[in-house]
Amino acid sequence: QLQLVESGGVLFQSGSSLRLSCSASGSFVSLIFMGWYRQAPWKDRELVATFSSLGSPNYAYSVLGRFAISRDNTKKIMLLQMNNLKPEDTAAYYCTAAVRRQWGRDWRDYWGQGTQVTVVS
Repeated sequence: QLQLVESGGVLFQSGSSLRLSCSASGSFVSLIFMGWYRQAPWKDRELVATFSSLGSPNYAYSVLGRFAISRDNTKKIMLLQMNNLKPEDTAAYYCTAAVRRQWGRDWRDYWGQGTQVTVVS
């Protein structure tokens, strides 16, 4: 059973910082963390930060300069450093990874269950 588990969210004051973590566990032969997405109530899920095929980070305009994504695929962990939090950052945050469960099998995308980040002013 493959699992992506996010952690680090809860309630924060506007202007504060937090770091979200996404860890992978289970049986697989290859894993590549793809990025972070978020979904606010009554809104569609949106991209927060992802990695390009060359490994370069891409950010949503709304978080540019405030958030930083990093990953270590070998250690099975991906981080999202979030600085200068704003109330509009309130959302459930999800991590995603491409995983190959066995040699010779196709890659599949997996998602975590999400961690809630609430920012109050």
